[in-house]
Amino acid sequence: MQTPSSGSRRAIFTVALVLALAGCESAVFGLANRGTLPPAQTVVYSPENALSLDVYRPAGPAARGAPVVVFFYGGSWRRGARAQYRFVGSRLAGHGIIAIVADYRTFPRSTFPGFVEDGAAAVAWSHAHAASLGGDPRRLYVAGHSAGAQIAALLGTDARYLRRHALQPASLAGVIGLAGPYDFSITGRYREIFGPPERWPDAQAVNFVDGDEPPFLLVHGDADRVVALQDSVELDGLLRTAGVASTLVVLPGAGHFAPAVGLFAPEREPAVLPAILDFIATH
Repeated sequence: MQTPSSGSRRAIFTVALVLALAGCESAVFGLANRGTLPPAQTVVYSPENALSLDVYRPAGPAARGAPVVVFFYGGSWRRGARAQYRFVGSRLAGHGIIAIVADYRTFPRSTFPGFVEDGAAAVAWSHAHAASLGGDPRRLYVAGHSAGAQIAALLGTDARYLRRHALQPASLAGVIGLAGPYDFSITGRYREIFGPPERWPDAQAVNFVDGDEPPFLLVHGDADRVVALQDSVELDGLLRTAGVASTLVVLPGAGHFAPAVGLFAPEREPAVLPAILDFIATH
């Protein structure tokens, strides 16, 4: 992965922060992806829904049995695109991981649980093709930031989604949730996304923890004003009580985007990338 110097990176981060506060999201991702390499390949994984994913491979000779991480971006279930998260795929590939960044249907194109079903389809494709990509299907992880973490967590807790693809939560080596909502209030504009109230409990990963989950890594800033830290604390506690290996990393003074910043500019949030790499190496 080609990366700017530390001084340039600090300057880029400062500009990105200003743009983020001003609501210039496209400019933020443009800066975050500056100097990164394009994906090794793009694949249509869901022809019926016209959904694609990008595959990022480690540089150098093709390795066999590499870990595979399927990543889902955030965006309040309303927006986002895999191309915006090229920095995630490039960063993970730079550490010997086959990274897959998948698109999924967002509102109004789909409502819950459509985007979780898309996530399951992306995971199924990744599991089926892991070996041909040089990866190990037994070392398949799902990860996500914000809304993407909600999708990843449901795939790791509610067996109904992967079961449709002859898989189960235990088929995953682990789940990595970055600033994810796992027990959240469905109010205001989220009502149209999650449908009638009787369906709301199905959107909460905390309602499906029963001990058959894969290991979890949860990373959350304690100054997050978008998704409360309590969501990760609660899920971590439930997993541990059920006998599931769970690691909670709390970032002091960090906001909602800090876990993603840890992949764009590791020196800004130095706890994030080592926690992810250690989790993958350990499980």
